[in-house]
Amino acid sequence: MQPEDLLNEGNDDQQKAAAKDSPLLSLERELKFFKDSIQEVAIEIMVEGLSSYPIFVAHQHEVKLGEVILDRHDLNSEWSIHASTLEEFTERGVIKPELKDRFIKSYKNPNEFMCVFVVVPEGANFVYVPYKK
Repeated sequence: MQPEDLLNEGNDDQQKAAAKDSPLLSLERELKFFKDSIQEVAIEIMVEGLSSYPIFVAHQHEVKLGEVILDRHDLNSEWSIHASTLEEFTERGVIKPELKDRFIKSYKNPNEFMCVFVVVPEGANFVYVPYKK
């Protein structure tokens, strides 16, 4: 037996269990499942002139940002998804006005990627998920 085996004993199982229980894995599955519906909403936001920067808020708690498009209670899923925009994010102070230009520069093509603001107990962050894989 190698010393590394002693030091890492059980870690593989613990890492696999942690990955299996990770809420982000369930979010990834749900985003894949609902990607067509989310993309339709993004296109609608842009075509109607509401914003060139649709943002989707994914959460497992109560969030008062955007409009509910997929409710976890109604769908018997783990995540709710709200549709929002860059304009609402800046208006509500989620994105500071001085950081708006930086956000726009990093924003990916909304016809190819969904911009998701993921809210978890540890905090929140933006991720870009491709509609096609």
